[in-house]
Amino acid sequence: MSDLTPSGSGKPHSAAQDALVRRLIDVVAMPGSRIPPQDRHMAGDILLDMLMHVTDRERILCASRLAVCRDAPRRVLRYLAQCAFHVARPLLEESDAFDASDLVEIVQNTTNEHRAVIARRRNLCVTVTGALAQYGDLTVLRELLGNRNAPLSEQTVDRLVAHSREEPAICTPLSERIELKPSHAMAMFWWSDSATRRKILTRHASDRGEMIAICRDVFEMAAAENWSDPVTRKALQLIERRQRNRSAIEKSPFDSLEGAVEAAAVRGIDAEIAQEIGYLAGIKPVTVAKILSDKGGEGLAVLCKSTGLKRDYIPLLWTALRRPLESEAGEPDPVYANVAETYEVLSVAKAQTTLRYWNWSLSSAYSPGALRQAGELGAPANEEAEYSTSQRTARLVFGN
Repeated sequence: MSDLTPSGSGKPHSAAQDALVRRLIDVVAMPGSRIPPQDRHMAGDILLDMLMHVTDRERILCASRLAVCRDAPRRVLRYLAQCAFHVARPLLEESDAFDASDLVEIVQNTTNEHRAVIARRRNLCVTVTGALAQYGDLTVLRELLGNRNAPLSEQTVDRLVAHSREEPAICTPLSERIELKPSHAMAMFWWSDSATRRKILTRHASDRGEMIAICRDVFEMAAAENWSDPVTRKALQLIERRQRNRSAIEKSPFDSLEGAVEAAAVRGIDAEIAQEIGYLAGIKPVTVAKILSDKGGEGLAVLCKSTGLKRDYIPLLWTALRRPLESEAGEPDPVYANVAETYEVLSVAKAQTTLRYWNWSLSSAYSPGALRQAGELGAPANEEAEYSTSQRTARLVFGN
């Protein structure tokens, strides 16, 4: 709360004081055609001084009168907007006189009740929405995300996605925002509910068709160089159409990915067989570990669809993880049913993009920069700009 916020105690010292406050309100509320700006601002300075010594009754009267006055002195408006919520509310809801700097000041010096009303205002700018997003109150964030007249900067969406890890309730409204990028959505996937996960998988995954076509000759160049450049190799792994790692079959104790899944269904998933499934699927151990340990299970549908595993292999993997296919009442287990349905609605191309993006971003957690971001090492604040998109995604997924 601002230091300017009054206590609201006491009564006007005299009838003259009461009358003078009302007259000054009349003056500052006059239209510009009736009063010179110099007179209005002088009256505003006197009124502001008096408002600090009157009761909330006079402050409410002033706020209600000035809420529809665009020409009122903004110093008076800012003061009233930082008073107790029942005083400030008419201005916060109705006044068009505030600019972005006024609203940011109010956001920084008031309560979550004030901020929630500001979050509902029309035509907010990214500066104000960014200030609102710095406060973690769930009501404020819901109002902000539900306001289609409140644009969000990319930095603000970064902050909201990170906050959604602790407040999953904002995942659904956040997933509806047009500002949400695939990198945001793919990170938020891991702590979203099943409906939001479905929306992320169908809306934010691309089929990479254009990139594949444009970069076809680059694949040939990289192959001619024996994939010696690690930066190019990693980027092309995200774009490439083929998913399975064919060279891994030569070193694997299993003759195919299907064989590894079938063996897992018999003996269960352990670290060794999980790693083999990852190698054969063309993903790294950290990625397959994240997919297999995820309670929601939609990642399994992505894994199966992207690698060409038939739908019959989904229950085998589910069984290998010692998860039920049916409830105690003999009905299909709802979690498994959701995974099976996700497999059906996903296209192969979008599933491959999703799996490749996860592999690209999650594997960055093993880089020194991402480890610092994950809290295993201490990173100075000014190193933030050095991290790639994949490293920032890894930080979000694995936590601070």
